[in-house]
Amino acid sequence: MKKFVDINSDLGESFGAYKIGLDEEVLKYISSANIACGWHAGDPIVMRRTVEAACKNGVGIGAHPGFPDIMGFGRRNMTVSQDEVKQYTIYQLGALYGFVKAVGGKMQHVKPHGAMYNMAAKDEKLARAIIEGIWEVDRDLIVLGLSGSEMVNAAVEKGLKAANEVFADRAYNPDGTLVPRSLPGSMILDKNIAISRVIRMVTEGKVTAINGEDLDIKADSICVHGDNPEAVEFVLLIKEEMLKAGITIKALHEFIK
Repeated sequence: MKKFVDINSDLGESFGAYKIGLDEEVLKYISSANIACGWHAGDPIVMRRTVEAACKNGVGIGAHPGFPDIMGFGRRNMTVSQDEVKQYTIYQLGALYGFVKAVGGKMQHVKPHGAMYNMAAKDEKLARAIIEGIWEVDRDLIVLGLSGSEMVNAAVEKGLKAANEVFADRAYNPDGTLVPRSLPGSMILDKNIAISRVIRMVTEGKVTAINGEDLDIKADSICVHGDNPEAVEFVLLIKEEMLKAGITIKALHEFIK
């Protein structure tokens, strides 16, 4: 049985006058943070504050690059060339890296956001382009991608460290991809069901797809969302239940080698 797992959350997604998420609360319970880099969300002030807060809480820092689509929160598919997505990745890693260096921290990982993440999970060429961008910036960074996805495969093929991510509150298709948010049943709203599902993913390497079929899955990191008070409680419950099951919470750099 797996003895440890990472818990990550997407943070730093406020920008300007718009407040999104409860980052300070979520940071108390997670081990890795994916910080928006200013394209789908976030801004320089928010990026700096989020990096500082992550360092203060001893949380692993990750870049969360997305498409240049702040109006759609980075969740709309875009038609982009391989070179474009590679340069998008480099640009955003560089932006967050500046703040990490400024506060004396260290960047741990990269997790693409939204549509970029979902498209790269299935599109081998897009995944390779993102990986090329990461490779050219810092070959010590861990790539965090959907479990069993083309992103993870491309990272391993290139020689980068890779971590498989699972979702506590999202439904899965039979092919292992996430059910689009626009479809019914895409979100697991019952926290007890979500927690039992994620414990099974970590301990048994199995998840039940939306059609009732059991899938094999590898869980190095659990993604949780913390953008409302109930979700913060959910993060805490997941951590508590993991500890009860004898599973230690560790940041990715502690066990992904």
